[in-house]
Amino acid sequence: MTGKRLTRAESRERTKDRLLAAAAELFAERGVNGTSVEQIAERAGYTRGAFYGNFEDKHELVVALLARRREQEAVEVAALEGDVMTRLKEWHAERAEHLPGWFALRTELTLYALRNPGARPSAGENERAARELIEAGVRATFAARGVEPPADPAFLALIIHALEDGLLRQRYLSPEGTSDTVIADAVELLLRTWLR
Repeated sequence: MTGKRLTRAESRERTKDRLLAAAAELFAERGVNGTSVEQIAERAGYTRGAFYGNFEDKHELVVALLARRREQEAVEVAALEGDVMTRLKEWHAERAEHLPGWFALRTELTLYALRNPGARPSAGENERAARELIEAGVRATFAARGVEPPADPAFLALIIHALEDGLLRQRYLSPEGTSDTVIADAVELLLRTWLR
């Protein structure tokens, strides 16, 4: 039995997905500037021509990777149904298994945006999208408890997001005294304080 033949659009999308996945791996391993177009194409199992058939250059690929990460995070957060704190702890425990690669990639993409002003809007959009997801959770938590937030939920979301960034860095660079769920534990503590 043979599989369904891919349409041209499906084949192109699959190629693009593989190139983005290969780039994410290589950027985490070698950095954005330490990775060539040829290395990305080879890791994905394609030629240099396949790369340029999907992306104008490495910069366009980085911007596409930032957008893809934004979409994936939105899907993951939307799946946190039920007891949100329990699911958040489970999510962070799952992410902890891949923390070195994930943290390295995140850091590389941030450095790329700092060094390449053209990537800053996309990187900034990722940060705004993450804060908006957190803000929605904060609003829902306060509404469910019938409590007035102590400040604008957008500001509370910014605090949580900044705390998450700092704790991720600590967890990766100096893991002693931190657990896989340290971020969820810190958020839970903050929310308990804010809900009083």
